Amino acid sequence: MSPALDISYMPAAVARNPKQEARNLNGNDAPVYYNARLDPLNYLEGPLSNNPATRLRQMLARPGIITAPGICDGISARCAIEAGFECLYQSGAATTASRLGQPDLAIATLNDFSQAAEMVCSLEPTMPVIADADTGSGLPSLNQRVNLIFLDSFGGPAMIARTVTKYAKTGVAGLHIEDQVQTKRCGHLLGKQVVSREEFVTRIRAAVLARDSIPGNSDFVIIGRTDSAQVLGMDEALTRLKLAGDAGADVCFIEGVKTKELLERTVAALAPKPVLVNVISGGLTPSFTSQEAEASGAKIIIFSLASCVPMVHALRAAMKSLKETGTDFAAAQGMGPREFFEVMGLWDVVNMDSKAGGTAFNSI
Repeated sequence: MSPALDISYMPAAVARNPKQEARNLNGNDAPVYYNARLDPLNYLEGPLSNNPATRLRQMLARPGIITAPGICDGISARCAIEAGFECLYQSGAATTASRLGQPDLAIATLNDFSQAAEMVCSLEPTMPVIADADTGSGLPSLNQRVNLIFLDSFGGPAMIARTVTKYAKTGVAGLHIEDQVQTKRCGHLLGKQVVSREEFVTRIRAAVLARDSIPGNSDFVIIGRTDSAQVLGMDEALTRLKLAGDAGADVCFIEGVKTKELLERTVAALAPKPVLVNVISGGLTPSFTSQEAEASGAKIIIFSLASCVPMVHALRAAMKSLKETGTDFAAAQGMGPREFFEVMGLWDVVNMDSKAGGTAFNSI
């Protein structure tokens, strides 16, 4: 097995933090994960890195909330970059919808997610992209499923390790792994089921070990997400996130937090771990603004459906207009092909071609 996938490997740099102790799930003393190289203090000084994972760690260590709009494809990513955002969120729900035209019900595969993320990361290679990894394993492709049909679960530590290394190779800055069962659903739907604490911690530990096994001292960010608040209550959700932090999660993500007071309670209970909050219009979480979330102590706010829901409204209107009038002129709002391609990075491509000595696009 290659070092990148050897989840039993723990580098010498990762050791027990002498200032921290915890009880493991069986009640025995267990070290809290601590990697001196990844201490937030190491990311406070200096210019922002061109490495997206390092840049995300710098943003986490420094003042100010990180606002990441959910993007679903190249068009939405380009529009978010044009708007001036400094971090993007590759939403699993939005990716499933845009690539497959399907609901967020554990239908997309690991390849669906990683290929979408790789494309987004290529558009602005220094910009941090946080990607949804669902339960940490993704579904395998159809051909892979045939070989796994007799297994109780393909979502074990080895598959989670593969997910982490694959995401890191695509240029993703970090991912979040949740505690839903394999047949998961959108965190803002009803009827969710979660795995045991032990399995959740195993998922996080596998992700951390995989990250620490990537050659070259990866800064890849691991985010532990719990969906247990709606199923088992806030106390259990906070316990799970504390355990995830102890296992090495860099950021804690509580899904479906229902009030400002509960968000503040979460931040206080998990300090100094950064907390991520997910806002979806019409979802379980109130429509916090970035400013409100920051005032409550959150470090990252993501708007998972910020691109795909407006797309539905815009496309419905455009298709209705085309159907009724027989033309798309009104929906285009005067934007021609050149203007559209400019949003898609037209001049970056033309200038690169010209600098290399090409003449194909001298007139365009």
